[in-house]
Amino acid sequence: MTQGDAPLKLAIIYYSSYGTNYQMALTAAEAARAEGAEVKVLRVRETAPPEAVQSQGPWAEHAELTKDVPMATLDDLEWADAYLFSTPTRYGGAASQMRSFFDTTGGLWAEGKLANKAASVMTSAQNPNGGQESTLLTVYSSLMHWGCVLVPPGYTDPAVFAAGGNPYGASVTANGQPIPEADHEAVRHQARRLVQFGRKIRG
Repeated sequence: MTQGDAPLKLAIIYYSSYGTNYQMALTAAEAARAEGAEVKVLRVRETAPPEAVQSQGPWAEHAELTKDVPMATLDDLEWADAYLFSTPTRYGGAASQMRSFFDTTGGLWAEGKLANKAASVMTSAQNPNGGQESTLLTVYSSLMHWGCVLVPPGYTDPAVFAAGGNPYGASVTANGQPIPEADHEAVRHQARRLVQFGRKIRG
């Protein structure tokens, strides 16, 4: 089997306090696998103090629910042909937990091992104007430093318009309600598109 025939290796790396970005990651993984990719769903390390997590019931419950989800490592970044990151927005940027993970990647970056890989980003916020677009764009800035080839969804499918029309990446309003099906479909489209272009980029 040549590299071109092998399944695309996709790392879906997320941070989630209450479960929204976790659900987005699972939806993306399902779509990517259906598209033929080999997928790892990985969480970044929780950096908040344990007492902060335990002080909020939903946060503590989600931490317990996902304790067996594998932790993202630098080996996973080297393994993958493509990346899909999902993070809530914090003051218009990625959550500190995701930023902390990015801050560990300097060695791989220096060796050029993060370059020439397809990458895309998803996010969530408490309200529609809570910083989704700026979060996506700031994470993409880091990925450009890595040398990744960015694969945003753009306006390439009706699902993007149905979910609110964000061309930079799927962005969900996290208001304590289930994620609407239109948003799930936007996530699926983004994941499928990433796999399709990831194969072309990998060669």
